[in-house]
Amino acid sequence: MSELLASRLAPVKPSASAWVSQAARKLRQEGKDIIDLGLGEPDFATPAHIIDAAHKAALDGQTKYPPNDGTAELKRAVQTKFKRDNNLDFSANEILISNGAKQVIFNALMATLEPQSQVLLCAPYFGQYQDMVAVVGGQSLSLRCEKENDFLLSPKALEDVINADTKWLILNSPSNPAGATYSKQQLQALGRVLEKHRHVLVMADEIYEHILFDDQEFTSFASANPQLRERTLVVNGVSKAYAMTGWRIGFGAGPAALIGAMNTVQSQISSGACSIAQAAAAEALSGPQDCVKDFCRAFQSRRDLVVEAINAIPGLELKTPRGAFYAFVACDDLIGSYTPDGQHISNDIQFTEYLLNEAGIAAVPGSAYGISPFFRLSTATSETVLTTAMARIEAAVAKLKR
Repeated sequence: MSELLASRLAPVKPSASAWVSQAARKLRQEGKDIIDLGLGEPDFATPAHIIDAAHKAALDGQTKYPPNDGTAELKRAVQTKFKRDNNLDFSANEILISNGAKQVIFNALMATLEPQSQVLLCAPYFGQYQDMVAVVGGQSLSLRCEKENDFLLSPKALEDVINADTKWLILNSPSNPAGATYSKQQLQALGRVLEKHRHVLVMADEIYEHILFDDQEFTSFASANPQLRERTLVVNGVSKAYAMTGWRIGFGAGPAALIGAMNTVQSQISSGACSIAQAAAAEALSGPQDCVKDFCRAFQSRRDLVVEAINAIPGLELKTPRGAFYAFVACDDLIGSYTPDGQHISNDIQFTEYLLNEAGIAAVPGSAYGISPFFRLSTATSETVLTTAMARIEAAVAKLKR
């Protein structure tokens, strides 16, 4: 069968976090006690007022095909959100509603990339950026952002790699997996580099915008760099901030010509996003925002618990995440060690396999995010579960022979 499949799929791998969670489920079915910290999904229920809005929409007959680019109601809510939160103004034809933020990204890449087009990724990066670039036939270039620099891209590193084929820079802040977050000044410094290269577009993935810690103030790339407005696509959605992962609503905002091309792509792939889910998303963005702050406080408390626990384990190091709900843990001091049964751990993939088999902890290796040796834990679960998980990791590491 493999010879019948398109060659463009050859470099594309299944989502690492989804694969890890699938492996965890399989072990659970076999009766093993597994804590799954692989999938990045809030454990909170979608707030009741949002569910009520969906129920009302269904009862009111909003069950027909929606407009391909999004309902007028949701577009107005997105406009309100951008003005309220980011001081950005977008017209209705500069906004596209999609089946999750990932489809926004895919639409943009499909609409713009040629075979030689290059997309710059800031490692550690969300692994599916690379896969989406590959499946539409573009080229990706990974820029390693070091732990010592808070996993942030420097203006010099950006300047050094831009060439005639560079089409996009994808900038994720706060980031998955490291929680790296750019200040307004840091975004402006990157913007000054990009001003000189008029052929380069910027994709600002801001899906974790509201999961920001330590009283930081979020700045959108577009608001920090208004001079680049005609080259910037802002990607966001309701899945993370409002605990709405299953509702599958994301949105993009940018130049009308780009949004129009993305809408053309979407019209041939999926058509419009679920009408009832769009009604729920409109309520999420326009209704009470207390839930967002409550969720963020809980995520910060969980982060603090994990940072303290991990950094107390010899051989592991966790740079304090400034946002999102992940812990990107350095394990380089444990590479080269041996498991109790004599197996040699030579990379972070083997280390996460050891955690799964020895400690019953499902984690994702850093190699899935373009940088090793690290592993990612999702902290989007209860403090009780996280406390148990940290104890298991500590016990498993203590058994390693160096």
